[in-house]
Amino acid sequence: MNTNVKVAIGFSGAIVLIVIAFIVVAILQAQPPSPEAEGGPEPGLASAIRDDSHILDDAGDGAVTVVEFLDFECEACGAFYPVVEDLREEFSGQITFAIRYFPLPGHFNSKNAAIAVEAAAQQGQLEAMYTRMFETQPEWGEAQESRAPLFRQFAEELGLDLAEYDAAVADPATLERVESDFDDGVALGVASTPTFFVNDRMVQLTAFGDLREAIEAELDR
Repeated sequence: MNTNVKVAIGFSGAIVLIVIAFIVVAILQAQPPSPEAEGGPEPGLASAIRDDSHILDDAGDGAVTVVEFLDFECEACGAFYPVVEDLREEFSGQITFAIRYFPLPGHFNSKNAAIAVEAAAQQGQLEAMYTRMFETQPEWGEAQESRAPLFRQFAEELGLDLAEYDAAVADPATLERVESDFDDGVALGVASTPTFFVNDRMVQLTAFGDLREAIEAELDR
C-alpha cells in the first residue's frame, strides 16, 4: 500500500475515534447529576447487585464488584462497551462484573433488546447475546420500528433453540425480569446510561477513565 494512503487511513481512523470520544463525553456531561452528586443521601437498595443479577465475571469473595446499568440501544453504552471489555480483561480475577437492564423509554428497541438478551440468558447464552447487541448496535439502533425479528435472527445464529427463545420472549416473566432491574435502578438513583456502581458507590462519569479510577481506588482500599 502507498505510504500516503496508509497515512490518510490512519488519520481518518484517528478523527473517527476523536469524534466518538467527543460525543460520548458530551453525553456524559449532559446527564443529570445523581442525588449523591447533589449532596443528598445515597438512595435506594442496600446493594446495586442482587442474588439473581447476571454476572459475567465472578472473582469470588472479597473482589471489587462492578455493576453496569445499561441500555443496549444507548450510544454511550455502545461507546463504553470496548472500554468495559478492556477493564474486564485487565482486572480479571480482581473484579466481579454484573450487568443490569435499564432500557430507556426514549429508545424504541431498547426493551426488545433487553428481552432478547434475557431470553438468551435462559439458554446460557447471556454474554454471547450481550456481545452481539453491542457489536451490531449501528445496524438497528435508533430504528423507529420493532427489530425483534432481527434479534430472533441473532438467536438463531447463536444456535439457540428458537421454540424456547420464542416462548421466553412471549413470557410475561421475561419482561418482568427486565423491569425489575429498571425499578431497582430507579431506586438507586439511576437516571441515564451507562451508570456504574463500584462496590455499591455510583461512579460519576465525565470521561472514559473515571471507571478505571473508581476500580483502582477500591482495589487500593
